[in-house]
Amino acid sequence: MNTYKRHRFPPDIISYAVWLCYYFNLSHRDIEDLLAERGITVSREAIRLWCIKFGVIYTRRLKRKHRGYGDTFYIDEVFVKINDRRHYLWRAVDQDGEVVDVYLQGKRDVAAAKRFFRRLLRSHGAALRKIVTDKLRSCGVAHRELIPETIHSTEQYENNRAEQSHEATRVRERGMRRFKSVGQAQRFVKAHAAVSNLFNLGRQLVSAGHYRDLRVSAFSEWSKAVA
Repeated sequence: MNTYKRHRFPPDIISYAVWLCYYFNLSHRDIEDLLAERGITVSREAIRLWCIKFGVIYTRRLKRKHRGYGDTFYIDEVFVKINDRRHYLWRAVDQDGEVVDVYLQGKRDVAAAKRFFRRLLRSHGAALRKIVTDKLRSCGVAHRELIPETIHSTEQYENNRAEQSHEATRVRERGMRRFKSVGQAQRFVKAHAAVSNLFNLGRQLVSAGHYRDLRVSAFSEWSKAVA
């Protein structure tokens, strides 16, 4: 099946526009101007539709090829206002800062916590050794009922890793002037997490030469995902 069938622009242009959208804090108008500077005339509406359609496809392929996560998950939730209604963005990251899952829900009660924990267990919980959360009681109940054998820590500051991981989403939310719908928000955060994981190379932890090698490898994986 040809992923790009009936699209008049080449795959390289489409995948480049989608990568710009999900990796950098750029609006569709910004991407339109960047492509125009290279002599490529495409409307911001076309770019928006590319990001919706191909963001889902690329995310699915990247997750299928992901090398796996660690055995410690840091879990946190943050509120997101959509159409004047408060929702909660649940997020789990591992000890390497990779986003394991991100899921938008209307509440942060016990049912929401258990739903998110089940998602994690269904996809990534085979070797889960420890979870770290804040002192939200819902997480404690979900832990006791679903994974009582797993270590559960609620120490102060230990969950900073998950809390800081929300910041990138906050920056993009401001750049987009808030999310317009729950569906749009969920699509965006999933694709953003998948692309960020691929290019989460620990630049500050490795030498310049090693970082360049890792970057080449990441772009190679990206090329396979968008082929």
